[in-house]
Amino acid sequence: MPSLLLASQSPRRKELLEQSGFSFHTQVSNASEEVDPGVPPSKTVEELALRKAEKVFSQNENETVLGADTIVVSDNTILGKPADEKEAREMLRKLSNHSHHVYSGTAILSKDVRKVFHVKTEVVFYQLQEDLIESYLKTEEPYDKAGAYGIQGKGRLFVKAIHGDYFNVVGLPIARVARELEACNIFPSFRQH
Repeated sequence: MPSLLLASQSPRRKELLEQSGFSFHTQVSNASEEVDPGVPPSKTVEELALRKAEKVFSQNENETVLGADTIVVSDNTILGKPADEKEAREMLRKLSNHSHHVYSGTAILSKDVRKVFHVKTEVVFYQLQEDLIESYLKTEEPYDKAGAYGIQGKGRLFVKAIHGDYFNVVGLPIARVARELEACNIFPSFRQH
């Protein structure tokens, strides 16, 4: 059975793979996350996911490597991880009472497979009162997540509607990823042959 190597330290991606029954290990890619500002969001996440996967694959060519990247896009502006509390506050105010899109890019590399794709999900926020934003900023949650919120945590209280894959917003479109991994003969434990 081929082994799976996740090119990420994201606790959310690890949790999604574990909960879905995949056996894997991790290695941080430390790949550059700089991209040309003119690149469309779908291409940005695909490029970043591929860059992470390629860096780890170059050191582990006998394994199947999974790289991923997630961004939030509001009014054609990419919202990455906030640098500080001020930036997190600005992001949450921007998302308040609006819809935005979450893009996750995924790259799967092995000796026989090179698959790169993205999934896009629309998320609609309620109007966020200032006291709610300020309370949320006092938690650790906004600071290591694109768009300054975690839908799987306290940030779920902001969400009015989701159109598309919820797990994509968490950071990995796991059902789509599982289908792509099957091409590499990697299955969750309950489906192993």
